[in-house]
Amino acid sequence: MKLWISIFLLILSVPAKAHIDKVTVDKSKRRLYLIDNNQVVREFRIALGKQPIGHKVYEGDQRTPEGIYRLEYVMEDSQFYRSIHISYPNTDDIANAKRLNVHPGGDIKIHGQKNGEIKSSKFLQSFDWTDGCIALTNEEIDEFLTLVEQGTPIEILP
Repeated sequence: MKLWISIFLLILSVPAKAHIDKVTVDKSKRRLYLIDNNQVVREFRIALGKQPIGHKVYEGDQRTPEGIYRLEYVMEDSQFYRSIHISYPNTDDIANAKRLNVHPGGDIKIHGQKNGEIKSSKFLQSFDWTDGCIALTNEEIDEFLTLVEQGTPIEILP
């Protein structure tokens, strides 16, 4: 019950007329921003891939991609508490991987904590632990998914 009250209060903190035009991730600051009409309406602390510096090049490099993508479909049934898929790789990523003779990967998402995780969300969000995804707390991914529609552009900055 306390969780739902917290989520409700967080949602109320976003202006009622907010329509999220874009999601921006600043990897260097470990922040994800929800943008409405060029204004930040919500900010989240994030965790990234274990090798956060640089653009994702190949499957297994543990890097989070950089560039402009789209938020695609929501996954309710995976090894993580709720997630939304990011449209990585784009045509440039595929061409670059082909040129390097590697597989670009592709299972990049914004997600909550790993199912069954017993460590606190506050602890987990204090370091980069994913294989290349963008992690929020479970409460934050719930809020995120109520505010952001599928198809919304996401810009991931270095």
